[in-house]
Amino acid sequence: MRGTQWSEVLAGLRAVDPLLLVLTVALATLTFPIRLIRWRVILRDERERPLPWLPLWHAVAIGFMANNLLPARAGEFARAYVASRQLPVRFTTALGSIGVERVFDALVMLGLMALAIASRSFPARSTLLDTPLSRLAGRAALLFGAMFVVALVVVLRPAPWLALFERVTRTVLPARLAARVAGMAEGLVAGLTVLKRPGRFGAMLFWSLVLWLTNAASFAVCFRAFGLQVPIEGSLLLQGILGFAVAVPASAGFFGVFEKATQLTLQLYGISPSLALAYAVAYHVSTFLPITLLGLRSLARVHLHLGDLGRARTADQLGDARP
Repeated sequence: MRGTQWSEVLAGLRAVDPLLLVLTVALATLTFPIRLIRWRVILRDERERPLPWLPLWHAVAIGFMANNLLPARAGEFARAYVASRQLPVRFTTALGSIGVERVFDALVMLGLMALAIASRSFPARSTLLDTPLSRLAGRAALLFGAMFVVALVVVLRPAPWLALFERVTRTVLPARLAARVAGMAEGLVAGLTVLKRPGRFGAMLFWSLVLWLTNAASFAVCFRAFGLQVPIEGSLLLQGILGFAVAVPASAGFFGVFEKATQLTLQLYGISPSLALAYAVAYHVSTFLPITLLGLRSLARVHLHLGDLGRARTADQLGDARP
């Protein structure tokens, strides 16, 4: 907030179109049912049968609510924990499926960012933190592409890799702990099964595109709500930069990180830091509330409390955590 012109922030907030802001919130909230559909494609029981909708929804809503209310991205562990309590899946399998989601999210967002960077509207020679954006995007693409290739290699022939991993763990760890870590690895590999099922793989890719195009649409509508002269492809760039900014474990709800990443992105398109802050705060707060309330409702429905979600990160949950 250093150097912020508060009069400009307040003027931007007063001028916002309320109907377009409501549409922004509706689009942003729609991404969570889309996440549910995609997760149901990825996560299956031991016989690879689809899981019931309602328990999966509770896990999704609680997970994203926990990301909003608890620090260090605790919601990822909370989602896997709730799924393991409500469904016939292991904690580590659910966590592995969430890892697959994150890698795909990164690859899809990077692809959409590339479209924004290649467009005519993109400011030439733009940098972020003194590094050309194209270079940052390229490095990220290499990293997540390598993660995808490694996951694919492991899941296509899991037995030798799991055997190697078990030998290494038994060499460096006590026998009891090594057995638990090996069980965790088996569960994580089970969560990657979707990568070797062409039909489900294609469905996962389709719903990933739907998810991030819907999310980008919420940013684009919010541009219009504030009257910002930012091209529609700017929403692809904004969501990509935000996606990587909030991926790092930070404060609950990503407050501060979200606003700064939004400021830096919108400044590339000539938007003042103060007006960009008004946009970021309005978008963040208005889209923060629906999923937080939905998650709290789901938490009550499954008879859990926020304090229970802390158990999701304890060592006891890294074994064969079945309901």
